[in-house]
Amino acid sequence: MAKQDRAIRTRQTILSAAAKVFEQRGYQAATISEILTTAGVTKGALYFHFESKDDLAQGVLAEQDQRLVVPRRACRTQELVDVVMLHAHRLQTDPMVRAGVRLSLDQQAHELDRSGPFLRWVGVLDQLLHGARTQGELLPHVVPTETAEVLVGSFAGVQAMSQAVSDYQDLPDRVCALLRHMLPTVVLSSVLASIDLSRTRGAVVLAELDASAGAADPSGLLESQPVG
Repeated sequence: MAKQDRAIRTRQTILSAAAKVFEQRGYQAATISEILTTAGVTKGALYFHFESKDDLAQGVLAEQDQRLVVPRRACRTQELVDVVMLHAHRLQTDPMVRAGVRLSLDQQAHELDRSGPFLRWVGVLDQLLHGARTQGELLPHVVPTETAEVLVGSFAGVQAMSQAVSDYQDLPDRVCALLRHMLPTVVLSSVLASIDLSRTRGAVVLAELDASAGAADPSGLLESQPVG
């Protein structure tokens, strides 16, 4: 078990180093040697966990999806808002998420398959929207998959603008504005009246997730996991 724990920690150390280098330099300019130096591990340790720079990048891309699940709400539209606002908050606070987003939007990374995060995001939001439709929260004309794709594309643009203009400092406000503009065309007004769209919603949800993880693991030895 101790050997397995060390392997998990080593893998996470390498991923964190890769995220730092990818965020700073982008995919093309990043090198395995710089990632090795940043991680402070041997080449053998890195290649035990990751076959190539592409494999490392895919690992970073996958990490940003680890908290796409939020606590279940009576209102599925609130769950959707919580997922979006949590991701916006993590973009401000989590280097791994920032690196994953930079990679997913890096148009110079021609050989890197960047579709995964977009497709996973569409899948998550599509599922939430289908749940909202089942509960009678959506307007009759709404097609969940189409709406999910529009929301993912719009969020990508908003976060890219926020990064360029303020280094993500104004991202919660921009995402709140996006949702205030989009949701009235998707959700019944009676449902919208009960939705929390405050700019601090992402931080509140993250605190709730952390508290749930801490209650499940009082020793603090287990890595925090999303709550379903």
